[in-house]
Amino acid sequence: MRITKVDHWLVRMPFTEDILWGSGRRIGTTRLICRIETDTGIIGWGETISLIANVPAVFADIVAPLAIGYPIADAERFHRHVLGAGFYHHKRAAVMAICAMEMAMWDALGKQAGLPLYALWGGRWRQDVEAAAYLFTNDPQGLSERLKRFLDLGYTTFKVKIGFDEKSDITLAETARRVIGDHPLRLDVNGAWNPATAKRQLEKLKAFDPAYVEQPLELDDLAGHAALVARSAVPIALDESAYTLSDVGNIVRANAADVVLLDPHEAGGLWQTIKAAAICESVGVPVTLHSGAELALSQSAYIHLAASLPNMSIAIDTERAYLGGDISPNPPALKNGRFQVPEGPGLGVEVDVGELEKYRVTGIAGAYLDTERRDWFPVKPAY
Repeated sequence: MRITKVDHWLVRMPFTEDILWGSGRRIGTTRLICRIETDTGIIGWGETISLIANVPAVFADIVAPLAIGYPIADAERFHRHVLGAGFYHHKRAAVMAICAMEMAMWDALGKQAGLPLYALWGGRWRQDVEAAAYLFTNDPQGLSERLKRFLDLGYTTFKVKIGFDEKSDITLAETARRVIGDHPLRLDVNGAWNPATAKRQLEKLKAFDPAYVEQPLELDDLAGHAALVARSAVPIALDESAYTLSDVGNIVRANAADVVLLDPHEAGGLWQTIKAAAICESVGVPVTLHSGAELALSQSAYIHLAASLPNMSIAIDTERAYLGGDISPNPPALKNGRFQVPEGPGLGVEVDVGELEKYRVTGIAGAYLDTERRDWFPVKPAY
């Protein structure tokens, strides 16, 4: 079965509230949605995150034209074909664009087989998938109120953005621990610390027993992260450092993380994520999934991955609580902080083309810079 036609939409789903992090302010999520048709009439859908303009450009100029005539089962070959089209030394410029097409290929393959994706990846390891409540604010009172709302909804794992400044790192962690009690607490720095600050802050944060501190240093500093892993009683997780398969291999070689956050959009596809998880599994490192506010297609892909990967043993990140809508009439169900695993063939979700048109945009806005601080921009490390 081969691809005969490719369509795509750039859509922006607004958030119900602005979310703040150490790298700026986000007002919504911009996603690239693709639809493939095959010579047997089967349709496949895919999705990826679009933070910067290279994503739709690479998709339209390279990914979509290359896909015409491709067998839908050749996910590995397609990934490498795009890299071979000039992106082998610019992987991070191509991976997000590749992911949308690769996901659509898997969706079509699952539909051809009549099987959900987890069944194509070794079968179902877990019955449902825990989601972590994700908190974005530098206001302790606002954090407390939001945490209580998530607790009332049944969430049992919590992830809090820190990395705004040295004082609030501690205040936000203290607030979170007081509200959530003994539940797992994750703290995400987004690379805001320098190595000296990391030493001091980790020692202070130890009192709040974080499950891990995520990306304490800037993304290229694997040596610095390895030193923190060796020295700190607080587990270290890497996200921005762990985009591609090669990134994950380098992290494992360097002993630079206790936990790795994966993301199929940033790895270049679902199959690349499976391989990266296996690298981590071989050395006993648990993995989870980064969230960039996934719509129904990517959220379903995440759940299939988490359902089938043994070492994806901790709650996956999700920003679904902030979405102002979706593109599907049957998005994955989230109840009491847990996702049910879709059982339909492929991704197991449908797409409403009317909603795609409703939210269609021509450009990307609100991904990083904070419009309320005109002269501010993020620097890594910040302090």
